[in-house]
Amino acid sequence: MSAFRSAVITFPGSNCDRDMADALEKVSGNAPFRVWHGDAELPERLDFIALPGGFSYGDYLRCGAIASRSPVMRAIVEAAGRGVPVLGVCNGFQVLTESGLLPGALLRNSAIRFVCREIALSVANSQSLFTSGYEAGQQIMMPVAHHDGNYYADDATLDRLEGEGRIAFRYAEQVNGSVRDIAGILNEAGNVLGMMPHPERAIEPAQGGSDGRVLFESAVKGLVSA
Repeated sequence: MSAFRSAVITFPGSNCDRDMADALEKVSGNAPFRVWHGDAELPERLDFIALPGGFSYGDYLRCGAIASRSPVMRAIVEAAGRGVPVLGVCNGFQVLTESGLLPGALLRNSAIRFVCREIALSVANSQSLFTSGYEAGQQIMMPVAHHDGNYYADDATLDRLEGEGRIAFRYAEQVNGSVRDIAGILNEAGNVLGMMPHPERAIEPAQGGSDGRVLFESAVKGLVSA
């Protein structure tokens, strides 16, 4: 593979796009393309697409609902359909559910308050592109910062996610009311991951921990060796 080509999407109200870009550059050695939500096309030959956290469109209507209708999302849906890996973190996860790339929805936290702290996670699937650097059942630490991170889906969808090994991360301690302690899920093909915790905020000791770095290293290694 030639130089790792990634893109970070910025929506009006995104505030973690620079963190995401920094994490990708530090791990891959290549600065990602910065793509504005109003662009109708993505850069060519992308290896990885990231939808960052924040408050797209001020979280009006439903979190991620307006952003999911942005012009760039049509190109992202098409790229995901071709197998391009897509990572959505926090607000990015909300956008992925609203766009139909992932099932379920992110509801208001059960305690009806914003949660911002480090949280323990359990790795539920260590076989995906994003999680191959972890051990199954490994407990890791990442920051969370959300008001609408309460994952919900109907029982049939939850059973399918469980049966197909598509739950990537669970909360080791309940933080927002998510059903079955779900913190991150994969699509059926395994190339789209949505998660509420912020791996890009945990890539080096200066940030308080580097457990999130493993996620980016797993993806870069898996794509470079493909």
